[in-house]
Amino acid sequence: MPISTNKTKQPPEIGQLVVARGRRYIATSVKPSQNPNAANPQNLVSLSSVEDDTLGEELQVVWEIELGASSFEREELPQPTSFDDPKELQAFLDSVRWGVVSNADLRTFHAPFRSGIEIEDYQLDPLVRAVQMPRVNLLIADAVGLGKTIEAGLVIQEMLFRNRARTVLILCPSSLQIQWREEMRDKFGLDFHIVDSELVKDLRRTRGVHANPWAHFPRLITSYDFLKRDRNLRQFRDLLPPDGHPTYPRRFDLLVADECHNVAPSGLKAESSQRTEAVKTVGAHFEHKLFLSATPHNGYTESFSALLELLDNQRYARGAKINEKQLKGVTMVRRLRTDPEIGKRWDGSTRFPIRKIESIEVPYGEDEREVHEMLRRYGELRTKSAAENSQKIYATEFVLKLLKKRLFSSPAAFLNTLETHLKTQTQPESSARSLSKNVGGILQRLAEQIDGERDNDDEYQEIVDEAVSVSSRNSSPLSDEERELIDRMMKWADRASATIDAKGLELISWLKKSIKPGGKWSEERVILFTEYRDTQNWLFNLLAQEKFAEPGRLMKLFGGMLPEDREAIKAAFQADPKASPVRILLATDAASEGINLQNHCCKLIHVEI
Repeated sequence: MPISTNKTKQPPEIGQLVVARGRRYIATSVKPSQNPNAANPQNLVSLSSVEDDTLGEELQVVWEIELGASSFEREELPQPTSFDDPKELQAFLDSVRWGVVSNADLRTFHAPFRSGIEIEDYQLDPLVRAVQMPRVNLLIADAVGLGKTIEAGLVIQEMLFRNRARTVLILCPSSLQIQWREEMRDKFGLDFHIVDSELVKDLRRTRGVHANPWAHFPRLITSYDFLKRDRNLRQFRDLLPPDGHPTYPRRFDLLVADECHNVAPSGLKAESSQRTEAVKTVGAHFEHKLFLSATPHNGYTESFSALLELLDNQRYARGAKINEKQLKGVTMVRRLRTDPEIGKRWDGSTRFPIRKIESIEVPYGEDEREVHEMLRRYGELRTKSAAENSQKIYATEFVLKLLKKRLFSSPAAFLNTLETHLKTQTQPESSARSLSKNVGGILQRLAEQIDGERDNDDEYQEIVDEAVSVSSRNSSPLSDEERELIDRMMKWADRASATIDAKGLELISWLKKSIKPGGKWSEERVILFTEYRDTQNWLFNLLAQEKFAEPGRLMKLFGGMLPEDREAIKAAFQADPKASPVRILLATDAASEGINLQNHCCKLIHVEI
């Protein structure tokens, strides 16, 4: 039945329900004025929102001067003013009963029924496991397309409903930040703030220069590379215990690490990166952890065990033998599209499109075979000239590996890297060849950056150029034969960059048959993935020459674009083919995260080898 309650302007007690700025809060602390002789003593009251759309958001007000602020009397009973409709009363009683059961019964859930998604039965498995865990330490390693984001959202929402979590931090590649925010908002009704340079600037402008972005909102999203920066990590440490050791209860509640393979220590020796150390620093202060990755194991057991240690250091330790029964039965959820219980629906129909992998054979011409032979000969001579100097051998092998990868990618990418290599080799100051004392360590750091997560293709190219320069500067000077080979390779690359090579001819032929048969656009779509921006630009010009760049038909997606532009391109490509004219998308690896291929893309080809 409708009720009325008396409100008071007296300062609230801790735990008391209050109304401020049109919303309901719980008082979490009350600090009286430090001036006992003040004529009108005031109180600083900290509040935590209890409303669904802003649950957990914090607010501080000076109670006596806050307009419209009032508190509800603790001992007062509600005053009935009229009788409720029986249906409304029944709905109220049902909601109370369901809420009580949800908190006490591990077999009853709220999240699947309060989310705006069409749930598949297999997506409830991680939720069931998480709720049954006293402390959630779960690795969701489902294959691409099975809905790891939805599974994580269900866990987050259920933990919030059960009051087992209030603060949530989602770590992901920067290209996925907007997607995560929109998924959480649209499908689960949860508002997250993206912590980036723009948010930091806004907080400094509105809340002071010392505002800490990690303390102002209960639900946050940020990228690994933003977190690992010294200033940002230092601000996070400011919220932790002075000695840095985790306390109980933990300072934060739930940590979600998407694409967690990006933070796994790399290589045979499992050497930690800055991302690894950043996640290790903050992760220890979270009560619950949820790691997501379709490829958590990179082939090195040491690296995988180190990743599991980041997730749960009570069960796993770096270098220790992994208990497979414990891993599969407790810690990890791993399902594939080909699993019988996943691939088929209850009526026997196929749940996912069948993926067919077909290779396109490229018959290389005489010129291309010759340039590959020249690069092989050049590598042979460079390795021989490095003699037995381990530093020079490492530097030589490093630059040769980069040159080979770029040659397989495109003539344009090969030409740019070859020019950087030659420029460094022929610089006057390089003639002395003063070998850096720690060239191996420098190149190892650069190799980690090249092979690791990247979200900006221009910055990535700068790292590649630096690696080529460092390698070239610390290798032997060029002999006459080596210089001649470079000149010949550069002439070929310059000529091939302006024409169509063998791989380009096969690609154009395939596109004409599949995407534009008979000169007319079909409803098929294709994504052409490239590792390098140089190759992407070369392909764009190539397709434009062949009349594939008609208005709206050909689009580029690369790391470094504005997030809004990137999301607009994804939306246009993934829209219904009849509503969107886009048929070809050129995407670099740095920008390919988050592209949904399950239902919208009919054709897919990799242009890298």
